[in-house]
Amino acid sequence: MKNYEIMFIVRPDLDENTLKNTVKELEKIFTDHKATITLSKELGQKELAYEIKKFKSGYYYLYNIETSDDSAINEFNRIARINENVIRHLVLNLDK
Repeated sequence: MKNYEIMFIVRPDLDENTLKNTVKELEKIFTDHKATITLSKELGQKELAYEIKKFKSGYYYLYNIETSDDSAINEFNRIARINENVIRHLVLNLDK
């Protein structure tokens, strides 16, 4: 099993319902590809060190994922890049 730590930042100007739907959509990627979410933390709204896509703050989320193959991680990367509500994401392989 491979272990990953994933952090993503969601736009601060979203209403609560859209924010929850965006996070659920991203979580569903992991469950659909048979990955296990071992840690899920909402870190809240924080100021960014520098402006990203004209936003000065964002909602931070942290996940630890356990998976046997990279399909869940590859699909998460693909969706996070094209989802207009995600302003930044980072995936770290904890096994390396």
